[in-house]
Amino acid sequence: MRIDIISAVPELLDGPVNQSILKRAADKGLAEIIVHNLRDYGQGPYRQIDDKIYGGSAGMVLMVEPVSNCINDLKKERNYDDIVYMTPDGETFNQSVANQMSLQQNLVLLCGHYKGIDQRIRDHIITKEISIGDFVLTGGELAAAMIADAVVRLLPGVISDETSALTDSFQDGLLAPPIYTRPAEINGWKVPDVLLSGHFAEIEKWNDEMALKRTEERRPDLLSD
Repeated sequence: MRIDIISAVPELLDGPVNQSILKRAADKGLAEIIVHNLRDYGQGPYRQIDDKIYGGSAGMVLMVEPVSNCINDLKKERNYDDIVYMTPDGETFNQSVANQMSLQQNLVLLCGHYKGIDQRIRDHIITKEISIGDFVLTGGELAAAMIADAVVRLLPGVISDETSALTDSFQDGLLAPPIYTRPAEINGWKVPDVLLSGHFAEIEKWNDEMALKRTEERRPDLLSD
């Protein structure tokens, strides 16, 4: 998989892209994450990428030309399954969306900045819009990093124990059950006996029951969908 991230502030992505799961996937040759500086496509001697809003509203908007030129250059090299824009009014990102995106080969993630992007980019270039929640960030870089991490970790071979990703919260529509590790008792706090029993059928039953109970208590909305 290849993910191209277009950003007005690419430095914000240095840490997420070069650490942990994303770095591991890149080192294994399973994913390629390329960050592009939108200012490389800026207009004029000052490499302008934004301008005032028509109509007099406050704030600055990313211009069509820099974004269009960058994406056109990328499309000359390969076909993209989706060109994704992070925006609060997009489709809500969840595990199901991550699963779907993990099956794709090439993605562009466009990070908005300032007040956002010219609507004509959304109308004619963007193929998918995603929101990570009902709040506003300064730019789309953190959202892009979150999406890239959630998607890449699902690729076969990225996580050593692939069943680990399949038992994460939301994979089956439920929250994950409680988890424990050694020691079996500390400060009088004990691990549930069933988890120490070695009886795998009973352990699986307990996990299912606890996942349902936790979901009912914390996210009942997941059960009503």
